[in-house]
Amino acid sequence: MRPGPIDLHAHSSVSDGTQTPAQLVAAAVEAGLSAIAITDHDSTAGWAPAFDAARGTGLTVVPGMELSTQLNGASVHVLAYLIDPAHPALLAATESIRAERLHRAEAMVTRIAVDYALDWDDVLAQTTPGATVGRPHIADALVARGHVADRSAAFDSILHWRGGYYRPHEAPKPIDGVRLVVEAGGVPVLAHPGARGPDHVFDDRRIAALVDAGLFGVEIGHRDNPPAAVTRWAEIARKYGLVSTGSSDYHGAGKPNQLAENTTSPEVYAAIVERANGSKPFLE
Repeated sequence: MRPGPIDLHAHSSVSDGTQTPAQLVAAAVEAGLSAIAITDHDSTAGWAPAFDAARGTGLTVVPGMELSTQLNGASVHVLAYLIDPAHPALLAATESIRAERLHRAEAMVTRIAVDYALDWDDVLAQTTPGATVGRPHIADALVARGHVADRSAAFDSILHWRGGYYRPHEAPKPIDGVRLVVEAGGVPVLAHPGARGPDHVFDDRRIAALVDAGLFGVEIGHRDNPPAAVTRWAEIARKYGLVSTGSSDYHGAGKPNQLAENTTSPEVYAAIVERANGSKPFLE
């Protein structure tokens, strides 16, 4: 690997990022990263184009995914590094999740359209073919229609869970998601655990169960983890022998997050690579 920061959480237009996989790679190279993980929601479709774009750049691309799970109504995301993208059980789960995301988005647009000028074509215009459609694309459609200023404003108002248009979606439980990742040869890391949802649903019993199922780490370096949560989850990591990662959760122009605003140490990165047997980092 070339010298530079390691950022293990970034999204392309395959899910809710605003840059194509190739553009994401170019941004990572421009930012001076040594490694970038492409972790689109419930999809590995961005891997191949990211690998193609990274050839000859010296950038390592870590194939991954952000797997959607849910517990007690809270959305919990599991970063799945170096999985086997053809693993049958994981493929079936992600296909089901993407279908549910699509139905949920359509239902939300139907609700919103009662009060705002918005239709499904507006949302589709904000996506790329094969993308995992979700609330961020509805947010972009609301921006394009002039109803809100940006994605953040959309999520703070119309798309807020208290806004009246929100619809929950079905997804596996976190423990089942962790097991799926392990079965697929990957390394599961709990994404931004200090965010409002995950931080309120995990007690010691549930955390211990995740560890027993194969949880390998927690994403502590993340802008959505407030200081008190960072302290709590750092202690949890020490107690259970979990690695601590740091990442940007970069979405291009879709979020204010910037590449390498939080990073992962080379030692933790090496431990993740050593643990995996589903796929390998790409460097060519």
